[in-house]
Amino acid sequence: MDLKPLLEKILGDYSLPVNGLHGVAHWARVLENGFRVGRETGADLEIVSLFAVLHDSQRVNEGTDPDHGLRAANFATTLRGGLIDLSDHDFHLLYRACEGHTHERNHPDVTIQTCWDADRLDLGRVGISPHPSRLCTQYAKQSKTIRWADGRASFHVIPDLVRAEWSIDLS
Repeated sequence: MDLKPLLEKILGDYSLPVNGLHGVAHWARVLENGFRVGRETGADLEIVSLFAVLHDSQRVNEGTDPDHGLRAANFATTLRGGLIDLSDHDFHLLYRACEGHTHERNHPDVTIQTCWDADRLDLGRVGISPHPSRLCTQYAKQSKTIRWADGRASFHVIPDLVRAEWSIDLS
């Protein structure tokens, strides 16, 4: 899935630093986390991809912002039929994943679980090590998965796809 046009739209109005704690590198790590978890869970990777770049796109600060998930979900609604082309069912999953990613613990749908785990596995960027009790899927709860993701987050790894696929320079 080519996320570049969607990223260009998001970044056109993005109010935070693109290299901030909730910015582009975080989105890319969430995407990579989501692919790793999603290949094991059977999640819809198109929804996981869209979630990765949308979920924090409407934050207004790097600290407490309890409504940013709902704003991201509503923003996705404005892009539907253009940059986001999903069935009603799939769009509902994307909307719920964005809306609930900060305050909900779990969800019965594996795609939403995968989205939330992908984000929570990147908590190391803010000095919080992911805890299995806060993750949804069995794969994400594995110590090897947490170690892999937490190491990348803690060292603020910028995935290659940021420059190679998205053409964004964060240096």
